[in-house]
Amino acid sequence: MADATEKELVGSPGREPVILSTNVQFQKSFVSRDKRGQVLGSEFRGCTVWFTGLSGAGKTTISFALESYLASRGIYCYTLDGDNVRHGLNKDLGFSPEHRTENIRRIGEVARLFADAGLVCLSSFISPYREDRAQARKIHEESGLPFIEVYVDTPLATCEERDTKGLYKKARQGMIKGFTGIDSAYEAPLNPDVVLKTAQFSPEECLATVIDHLRARGILPYSVVKTVRELFVPADQLQAALKEAHSLRKIRLTKLDLQWVQVLSEGWASPLGGFMREKDYLQSLHHAVNTSEGSVNQSIPIVLPVREEDRSRLSGQAAILLTYGESDEPIAILRTPEIYAHRQEERMCRQWGTTCQSHPYVQMMFDAGDWLIGGDLEVFRRIRWNDGLDEFRRTPNELRAEFAARHADAVFAFQLRNPIHNGHALLMEETKSQLMKRGYKKPVLLLHPLGGWTKADDVPLPVRIQQHKAILREHVLDPESTVLAIFPSPMMYAGPTEVQWHAKARIACGAQFYIVGRDPAGMPNPDTGKDLYEASHGREVLKMAPGLPQLEIVPFKVAAYNKEEQKMGFYDPAHADKFEFISGTKMRRLAREGQEPPSGFMAPEAWKVLQKFYQDSHAEQS
Repeated sequence: MADATEKELVGSPGREPVILSTNVQFQKSFVSRDKRGQVLGSEFRGCTVWFTGLSGAGKTTISFALESYLASRGIYCYTLDGDNVRHGLNKDLGFSPEHRTENIRRIGEVARLFADAGLVCLSSFISPYREDRAQARKIHEESGLPFIEVYVDTPLATCEERDTKGLYKKARQGMIKGFTGIDSAYEAPLNPDVVLKTAQFSPEECLATVIDHLRARGILPYSVVKTVRELFVPADQLQAALKEAHSLRKIRLTKLDLQWVQVLSEGWASPLGGFMREKDYLQSLHHAVNTSEGSVNQSIPIVLPVREEDRSRLSGQAAILLTYGESDEPIAILRTPEIYAHRQEERMCRQWGTTCQSHPYVQMMFDAGDWLIGGDLEVFRRIRWNDGLDEFRRTPNELRAEFAARHADAVFAFQLRNPIHNGHALLMEETKSQLMKRGYKKPVLLLHPLGGWTKADDVPLPVRIQQHKAILREHVLDPESTVLAIFPSPMMYAGPTEVQWHAKARIACGAQFYIVGRDPAGMPNPDTGKDLYEASHGREVLKMAPGLPQLEIVPFKVAAYNKEEQKMGFYDPAHADKFEFISGTKMRRLAREGQEPPSGFMAPEAWKVLQKFYQDSHAEQS
């Protein structure tokens, strides 16, 4: 022991006094909190959320729900639960007043360390004494760490009715002595930061209350609290915005630009507030993330190209009007615009991983302009295409409402740009079955065909929607547990880079599971005919993509036609001779020639839709 002043202290209640040295000095870490935030992929968010209340009040339920919510959104957190801690760190303590005080003292110190490490520490303890809770708050505030006291204010009668552990019954029978609320006092907080009335509000409502408070304190980013960020002008401000628009210089959007306006305005790219400025562009291009509100996956740049003449006349403007069509229909205001160079070769190589300038989207990129203009979007109204398909163009918030109306407890999304055959349906039904085996009661499928620009030889959107509707009419997919909607994004054919965007966008509408197929977003090199991307890389990249913690990736099982059973089945390499892979080329030839596919390959009504399309297309070409 060091040669220094010593004093006698009680180390743990009920134990022999121990001699402790008093010459210890606190050692300051070389790692700053800002650095710790960087290591965790965000700004420093360290704090302690301290849940206090009677046994059975709902502390553990809400703290674990909050932990799950935060972790699924990339926020580092950990729950210290009263029962769990007494299995280890505090297994030597009982429930006397002295032991309760020591229990909370230790937990307060541990929570402070967790918070100092940058975690959101969730502490769930009865912690009956005000003085003990005040001490826990004090050591946090002395360390410059937020301490949020959450009083789970549940009446004793309600807690006794719940009595999930049977402890109140034992306490009433005298089998447990010193039980808080029965024969031991609980000192309710006098000025808690948050009060939760679990007898009046659901766990989900209580959870939302805590999240809102953490957001108001600046601990949580916007994207954690509000998943969908719509960019529409509020109704009460619309007339003023339209009046202002008449005085602004304008840019006329292309159809492709307008599709991206729709994507942004409806919230698919949340938390983006408009077309990317250069900082956001570089983050997306080089790191596949956006950090304006936490760390969110954003693998593809969403940008507005302009030409040199536009740059010259728009430089220095505080706001710009975006219009569409020959009539210059006002679409949106772009505020505080920033114009920067569009380095197309760099973008081509990083976004598409190719130098092939005959790639169809790359061609459009080179033709669009040498400059990019970013800024905050204020969109006047919903984008409507008036093509008979607008009923299927449902925003993320509308889809969330639909899933809630169907009482969905799991949403799994399947994105496609091709017609559906029974192999696709087999995978979707298998996914539903697996989710139900995991305990979900009402999983709902989001059948979500891409509805923006596609290359000329893809099946057009109206035909695909007809075919998908036929699939549902024939009950190949269950109409009661399937929502058919259009995803408004253009297709870029950027392989594993783009598939991250497809997955990320579905989070906005509430999907928790995403089915990724073979060679998603891929295509052959137009010059060589060889595939630009390895077929499995989309799936592999998604498994390790940054900024997608709340989405579970469902791998695509390879389906083929089982010749013996005359239906689509999962391919078994051990019995390869039983299976036939029906290529897209063969399918198109059969349809064009008016032939039927093998029985069980595709629903008959759905096949007729494709037959008509390919026969009509062939007749036009002839």
